[in-house]
Amino acid sequence: MEVLSLISLVLVSVSVGIGEAETKSFLINCGTNSSVNVDGRRWVGDFTPDNNFTLGSPGVAESTATLGGDSIYSELYKTARIFAESSNYTFRVDSGNYYLRLHFYPFSFVNYNVNESAFDVTANSLKLVAEFSVPGEISRKNSYLQTLGSNLSSFSLMKEYFLTVDMDVLVIKFIPVEGSFGFVNAIEVISVADKLFVDSVSKVGGNGAKTSVNLGERGIETMFRLNVGGPEIEPDQDPDLWRMWESDDSYMFHADAGAQIGNISNITYSSVNDSSIAPLLVYETARTMTNNEVLEKRFNMSWKFYVDPNFDYLIRLHFCELIFEYANQRIFRIYINNRTAADNYDVIVRAGGKNKAYHQDYFDVVSPRTDTLWIQLGPDTVTGASGTDALLNGLEIFKLSRSGNLAHVSERFGSSEKGGSGRSKTLKNRTLWVGIGAGIASIAVLAALCALIFCFCNRRKKNCSTKSNPSGWRPLFLHGTIGNSTTDARGSKFPLGNKNLSGCMVTTRMGKRFTLAEIRMATNNFDETLVIGVGGFGKVFKGEIDDGTLVAIKRAHPQSEQGLAEFETEIEMLSKLRHRHLVSMIGFCEEQREMILVYEYMENGTLRNHLFGSDLPPLTWKQRLDVCIGAARGLHYLHTGAERGIIHRDVKTTNILLDENFVAKMADFGLSKTGPALDHTHVSTAVKGSFGYLDPEYFRRQQLTEKSDVYSFGVVLFEVVCARPVINPSLPKDQINLAEWAIRWQRQRSLETIVDPLLKGNYCPESLKKFGEISEKCLADEGKNRPTMGEVLWHLEYVLQLHEAFIRSNVGEDSFPSSQIPESLEEGHVGVSQSIASLDEETSIDPKAKEDMELSIRQTSGSDGAVGVAEFSQLVHPQGK
Repeated sequence: MEVLSLISLVLVSVSVGIGEAETKSFLINCGTNSSVNVDGRRWVGDFTPDNNFTLGSPGVAESTATLGGDSIYSELYKTARIFAESSNYTFRVDSGNYYLRLHFYPFSFVNYNVNESAFDVTANSLKLVAEFSVPGEISRKNSYLQTLGSNLSSFSLMKEYFLTVDMDVLVIKFIPVEGSFGFVNAIEVISVADKLFVDSVSKVGGNGAKTSVNLGERGIETMFRLNVGGPEIEPDQDPDLWRMWESDDSYMFHADAGAQIGNISNITYSSVNDSSIAPLLVYETARTMTNNEVLEKRFNMSWKFYVDPNFDYLIRLHFCELIFEYANQRIFRIYINNRTAADNYDVIVRAGGKNKAYHQDYFDVVSPRTDTLWIQLGPDTVTGASGTDALLNGLEIFKLSRSGNLAHVSERFGSSEKGGSGRSKTLKNRTLWVGIGAGIASIAVLAALCALIFCFCNRRKKNCSTKSNPSGWRPLFLHGTIGNSTTDARGSKFPLGNKNLSGCMVTTRMGKRFTLAEIRMATNNFDETLVIGVGGFGKVFKGEIDDGTLVAIKRAHPQSEQGLAEFETEIEMLSKLRHRHLVSMIGFCEEQREMILVYEYMENGTLRNHLFGSDLPPLTWKQRLDVCIGAARGLHYLHTGAERGIIHRDVKTTNILLDENFVAKMADFGLSKTGPALDHTHVSTAVKGSFGYLDPEYFRRQQLTEKSDVYSFGVVLFEVVCARPVINPSLPKDQINLAEWAIRWQRQRSLETIVDPLLKGNYCPESLKKFGEISEKCLADEGKNRPTMGEVLWHLEYVLQLHEAFIRSNVGEDSFPSSQIPESLEEGHVGVSQSIASLDEETSIDPKAKEDMELSIRQTSGSDGAVGVAEFSQLVHPQGK
């Protein structure tokens, strides 16, 4: 008996070993040398010895004690591996098919700002992501869900890929963008024994015709996987491949368009080969049309998805008839992106009966001009079926690689996708012109002549460029002007460029031109101990110039153009702007391939440092109001001080700097944009900004307005009063996002519940109430419902007046107590002289316009010289020149 037991044990061990050798699956817990059991599986630490894979550069291991959210992978997400330089995981595998899953959770790293992370990932020769921002992608998904009315929020991200590996290694490489870093929390490599995909697929709009899509030679990314009509299916409920199936509730265009049904009796696969396609749980529930008795049979169930444009997609639909017994009882049509994918669709006929699990694949191409994919099912009224509704049990959407690339750099978070359509379009145009030139001799001669002229001009321009900039750097100052002088938005004079001996325009220089030797002396040869900030462009040093003046010196990284566009934008903006509440540029240096800007030094650093995360003394309520008012003045000047206005686009507490007197000044104009022309309401542009501050309307529509700054400033106001980060993953789920958390308390008129404990008892309750109200208005979902920065500024001045009156009354001065504030103030009224002065004494408003405004206010306000909020809001938008 003991011998038999021993033999059995050996056989079990051998079979397990063979299974492991066959599957070659890996579960990696990144950033640790310990293992953890999660979802019934054991995840091995990536720094554990003898773990059957190799890790290149070890990078940095990070960990956290607590996480927000309630993911089943929470234990895995408490650690992460950070890469400041390229590194890779190398797995020894057998050739075959694999699921690769990368898990990301952006918790607060000790020495790295997770919002500044950007990196590429490749798997062997397949590019998976490029310039990838995890917080940005999470924000994108959350905003997308909000557009569909969902209350769900994600705090983690999992990217899933299906790969065919034709060698004995799988190399997953993380490549940080220059000046940034990459990270990962967990990695899965799951062997797939069965063939999940076939090359011959029905083409949308092809009348049932099939096309070969060569899936064996393409990488596949899972974009969406839904359990339609049923609850979320967790990985341990799909034990073959450990896939996550979301509920479809959040993706339905109209949730009440489809009713949920279920039937768990005797469901089987229509084909034995389908057992790995999806678990039977997917087929036990479904969604059918809610109202199939309407006279107009054009009612559809619709699901809307945001996808990456200019890619091929495989759409997999899962069906199982749970109600009808016979054919021709439920027949419907399938539409994908408003084109017919299938008509006369009868699940009973296709699957071979009731309770038979069946799937259908469709191939479609999403054009470069769209980022949405619609799936719609509706009745086919031509057939005369007894049931005129539709049915769907599950849905998957897969993106297919093109030329070894699955990466799409979203326009929502930076540059557009590289290569692709632009290059193709250029080649087509070039071919067209060659053809025309070959066919028409006269045009060919003219084209040759134009080419000669262009080359001559280009050579002359290049000579100018290389003389002033032999290293190849693009010019630091790009805005040369003709004449003797120019005037900025404040009326300040600047010397203009003129032509040098070669006839090239010398570009405008603003401020002092420093030599590189002077910069090196000011920074002690760029001493790292003097670094006070780091960005995509490079580093900021504290320095001291000859006259003893302290300065901040921003040095662009000489080996990279990362951040160059933002660097040049800042130069352009600062050449136009002068204001007490904007950080000033003192000078520049552009020697020896260096690009350096010199700014006034802000003694007290960033507003954020005075709110939390440092040992600096806390700001009083009055100081906080003064800072907010100063920042609002700076933003109001940006919006109105130039002909078309300027939108900052990156308003946050780290971009509000404080001088030695705690005067607030807006900084960092690298993302700023000139406002829309008079005949436009917005600027269409790629979405850029910071996670937690980003205007959701701007995010959804890619339409930038001044109200986008107002939204971000509203987040700043709540950050000021609550003194906590805008995103803190270590907090409970409902508190992670400051804007969402604070607005809930504000709408309950209980903002004092979450006020910074260091302020308790040291502020006027009425002023806090008004402060909360204007903060709430700034965070309105639609920009048209938000106030202008001028109105925000007015309200903040009013809040300060309430607080100062409260302080005076408490110290016995001849003033009214907060409980006896005059009705004119309680309703939002303020004296004319006060309102005009507090609007912004330094904003560049034409004097005549100012007089007209004062007169209008007096005419509107009555004998006491007061003006109501409603009236004032119409006058607070002067377009200063």
